[in-house]
Amino acid sequence: MAEKTTKEILKEKIKPGEHVPLYNPRAVEKLKGEFEKWQNTVVSKKDKDNWWVTPHTILGSDIPRELLYTPLSNTDLDYTRDLGFSGQEPYTRGIHTNMYRGRTFTMRQIFGAGSPEYINKRIKMLLEHGATGTNWALDLATVQMFDSDEPEALGQVATVGVPIDCVEDMEVICKDIPIDKVSNSIITHFPRNTAIIFPMFLVMAERRGVPWTELPGSVQNDFIMESLVRSAVEYIPPRDDFRIQCDNIEFIRKNVPKWNFVTLNGYNLREWGTSGVTEMAVALANAIDTLKDMIRRGHDCDWIAERLAFFWAPANDFMEEVARLRAVRRLWYKIMKYRFDATNPRSMWMRCHVQTSGVSLTREEPMNNIVRAAFHALAAVLGGAQSLHVDSYDEAYSVPSEEASILSLRTQQIIEAETQITQVVDPVGGSFYVEALTNEMERRILDELDELERRGGVVEAVTSGWLHNRVARFIEKEQRMIADGEIKVVGKNTYRAPDLKMPEIWVHEYDEKIAKQMRDKLASLRQRRNNEKASSAIEALIQACKKSDNVMQYTLECARADVTVGEMRRAFVKAFGSWKSPLYMA
Repeated sequence: MAEKTTKEILKEKIKPGEHVPLYNPRAVEKLKGEFEKWQNTVVSKKDKDNWWVTPHTILGSDIPRELLYTPLSNTDLDYTRDLGFSGQEPYTRGIHTNMYRGRTFTMRQIFGAGSPEYINKRIKMLLEHGATGTNWALDLATVQMFDSDEPEALGQVATVGVPIDCVEDMEVICKDIPIDKVSNSIITHFPRNTAIIFPMFLVMAERRGVPWTELPGSVQNDFIMESLVRSAVEYIPPRDDFRIQCDNIEFIRKNVPKWNFVTLNGYNLREWGTSGVTEMAVALANAIDTLKDMIRRGHDCDWIAERLAFFWAPANDFMEEVARLRAVRRLWYKIMKYRFDATNPRSMWMRCHVQTSGVSLTREEPMNNIVRAAFHALAAVLGGAQSLHVDSYDEAYSVPSEEASILSLRTQQIIEAETQITQVVDPVGGSFYVEALTNEMERRILDELDELERRGGVVEAVTSGWLHNRVARFIEKEQRMIADGEIKVVGKNTYRAPDLKMPEIWVHEYDEKIAKQMRDKLASLRQRRNNEKASSAIEALIQACKKSDNVMQYTLECARADVTVGEMRRAFVKAFGSWKSPLYMA
């Protein structure tokens, strides 16, 4: 018998109970008559005929909208069931009672690109200007798990982020930075990259004498990023990739208790090309399959779930983005309470980091990107995000300059210090429009989650190529709509000003000197390390992959033996073999 889907479980377990509508039935009936009279006597025929319109925006979900929202748009609203109070089930209004009055959102800006030495200075600069956490972007070679001296790394070293080949690079990046006080978000993207890079961070802490129990921060560790979003020359099978994701979670939860061991990455999936509904449905499906695997391994779901985190991408449909965050937070609560029988309130919290949309930025009139990113950030705060990164106006060209990074940080600080929206919890709560849209977003996310589960879960959806196909069709349609002008992009296909004088944009350039320094460092490392010990550690990792041992136990020993990123990557491929995504035919 097939396992019940989340939607079926929620329908079975959430009983209607005593429904207490917020709106008085007599008042609703009276309003209905007055509304119809207003529509028939005041609203123009054109507006009445087009009462529902579907807004088209970059990465939008194409949800139809009414001309005017009233209590009639959501007549069965039950305050306690649907909203509640902040810090209380169902957490629609926020996971903390006082939200930003108690603790403002963590302000994380990606630190740019350059050598480990330069990045160390950049981190210190951002912290001095008020950043409250770090956001580590890895260079293209490190993201793909190539050493800086491998042929595939040519031209990619120190581009878009920092190169990390070994523990020594970690030591340089974190020099004089209080890693037990500052929360470090290491954008490892993939499970394999997490299993390789994070142990190097742990060994660096070990050598500094900082207990792992005192380290705050997060890694991404999402197999969707490696098996679906990533463009690469080699892949391992999705099922093995998912296994490594869960191995990492198990190891980190046991040994680094303050660390968020996974940031389920809706952001990059959406930026790759999909709607906000698909973004959240896929991340939730991943979370559900992850919890099921951890329970199978013998772990308590509450113990695991209280350190789960999510990563979302707000785009241009402002009210949809606010409603999406509220909707997914409520849905996650329902999933944890009714599907997994969670009892710990913390495990029911949907904690999230938000990065403003990069794909929404344009090279045309780049200063417009400041406004776009500010609205994305505002939506994230109104939606109740815990952590925020604001993309810089020049990121359509390159990694951000120092000046642009500071401006993005100032955007967050202005929202926090000047707008006063952080003084009131969920200031948009109760809006007829927002509550109706929140309900619709939750319904659509749950429907798409249901489809994924009926297809065998998220791993099967990736393995079969179905999810690749869904994303490809979405982005193909969206690009056509932008070209046709159905999706309007100011300065690009509407309100264009070709003669407008543009500011000079600094573009980060590849620096061969840094690449040579990294290659020389690797050559020196391989000469002075105990190569017999390194080879033994690599072979032990290969055997652990082939068995059911937790792989991070072995990548940690590799890091201690100064095994490099590329050497560990090759060990995974040797153990698991390679995989190619199949073409999916609907």
